[in-house]
Amino acid sequence: MRPSGRVPLHRSIFGRLLATSLLIAVAATAATAWLAVQSTSRAIQQQQGRSLADDKSVYDMLIAYAATHRDWSGVQQSVQDRAAAIGRRITLTDEDREVLADSGGSASLAAVRASATVDPLRLDQALTGSTERIDARAVGPYRLPPGERAQLLRSAQERLDCLRVRDIDGRVADDPSGRPTVQLTGPDLQGLAGVCRAKTVMLTATEARALDELTTLVTQCLGLSPWTKLVIDRDFAVEHVSVAPADRSRDLSTPRTQQCIQDARVRQLRPYVASAALLFITDPQSPADEPVFRMSRANGLRIAGVTGAVLLTTMVLTVLVGRRLVRPLRALTEAAAQPVERAARMPVTRDDEVGYLARALNDLAERREQAEAQRRRMVGDIAHELRNPLTNIQGWLEAAQDGVAQDPATVLELLHDETAVLRRIVEDLGDLAAADAGRLRLHREPVYLRELVTQVGESHESVAARAGLTVTSEVRGDPVAEADPVRLRQIVGNLVSNAIRYTPAGGTVTVMAAESGGEVVVVVADSGIGIAADDLPRIFDRFWRADVSRTRATGGSGLGLPIARELAEAHGGTLTAQSRPGHGTSVTLRLPVSP
Repeated sequence: MRPSGRVPLHRSIFGRLLATSLLIAVAATAATAWLAVQSTSRAIQQQQGRSLADDKSVYDMLIAYAATHRDWSGVQQSVQDRAAAIGRRITLTDEDREVLADSGGSASLAAVRASATVDPLRLDQALTGSTERIDARAVGPYRLPPGERAQLLRSAQERLDCLRVRDIDGRVADDPSGRPTVQLTGPDLQGLAGVCRAKTVMLTATEARALDELTTLVTQCLGLSPWTKLVIDRDFAVEHVSVAPADRSRDLSTPRTQQCIQDARVRQLRPYVASAALLFITDPQSPADEPVFRMSRANGLRIAGVTGAVLLTTMVLTVLVGRRLVRPLRALTEAAAQPVERAARMPVTRDDEVGYLARALNDLAERREQAEAQRRRMVGDIAHELRNPLTNIQGWLEAAQDGVAQDPATVLELLHDETAVLRRIVEDLGDLAAADAGRLRLHREPVYLRELVTQVGESHESVAARAGLTVTSEVRGDPVAEADPVRLRQIVGNLVSNAIRYTPAGGTVTVMAAESGGEVVVVVADSGIGIAADDLPRIFDRFWRADVSRTRATGGSGLGLPIARELAEAHGGTLTAQSRPGHGTSVTLRLPVSP
């Protein structure tokens, strides 16, 4: 029955394309709006990120200045330079909002919140990203005079020379107090850096005095007796404690001790750094916050109008494009609906999906013609294969009816042989039909190849002996396959029968089995006539014969190898062949190993 030319709109390609396009348009509009919002948000975040980076750069600059100066008297030029670089107004005031430095601007800062408090002894950890509360550049009484620095420099140079003798790279660098230290610039592969550590001077007189002062402040903070001695190292940690009897109940490892050290450092360094100041980073024109953007009614109507125009345009374009796309599809449908005997090739006039469809339909028609031709040849081959034994059976029966037949026992034996040929052909055809229909059932179980190969060889010994051949078996190890034992025996038996059929008298047929690379490999090799290179790819085709007359004379139906390959593939294996004319043929079966 030919399909109708009219299809309901909701089921047609045109209707589906229209609905899909509308959905795409709506999704695209929503996605565009979402992307606009995301882009705006991202731009705001980037702007905020840049502002935060600017704030941090200004804060770092002022902290560095405060840590190395006793007051803010010389910071004005640095503030102006930084303000010009970032395009913002920078104002620095004391805690009473008296201006200490200002890059310029007339707007009042009375109602503006400070961006940060600049104090090198109370760092803003949100801006520094560190857990330290005291800036390392605030060294105060720990700064070394030139004489002590020269002495430490000689000591550091001696240690560096010691390291270089041991093939350890390093360099001399000053810490914020001016103390030269040796820093390794390469790996210490043998752990020899500690050998040279003794050449470093531990404390100078300046450092010792400063640490003694700090120790006194810490002792007072903790309320310890004068007889309790603390030793604080250059890293401001308690290195040693000599506890007086009155203080033995005190635990000096508590957080209070660390807090006292922190507070003592602040008291000790305060005279050497600038006082705490408030930092304001604002817009040069107005320090107040910018007004929040609100969409006006006109803007809302404009967006709605643009959205409607996009939808309408999409609908019109979809109708036009849909009609253009459906027209060649209708032509292909009419051509494909023609009867088989009147079928013609589809016109390929486009290089798009429709053109691909036309080529696919043409390819399908060609394959259908090839399949039809193959079906006809197969029917002819089947008829021919059945005709020979049926003709023989009919001839012997007629001879028996006419009384001209030979000995009845001979006639029965001949009839039995021809019936066996018929049965083998019918069984082979049944196996192929079951494989084609997907009804080939396998009953898998572990199959020991040594036993199977031996059984197949013994079952073919009589046939091989009548043909003047020798059948041998070679099994390496004890390979086991997960297979249907009956079907596996059928595969190997077909291969051995085929090898015997094409091996002349005096030849040999060898069945080999082994496990290799996670597979069970069975090879059936013969010393027969071999197969030409042009014919080798076709030996697994059904009813194919390299020499029709000779094959039929040997009793082959042309189905043994195709059935063997179908059974091998049903097991998840492969069946391949190699051959050279005059040197025999070997067929290799590969199956998965039993788990």
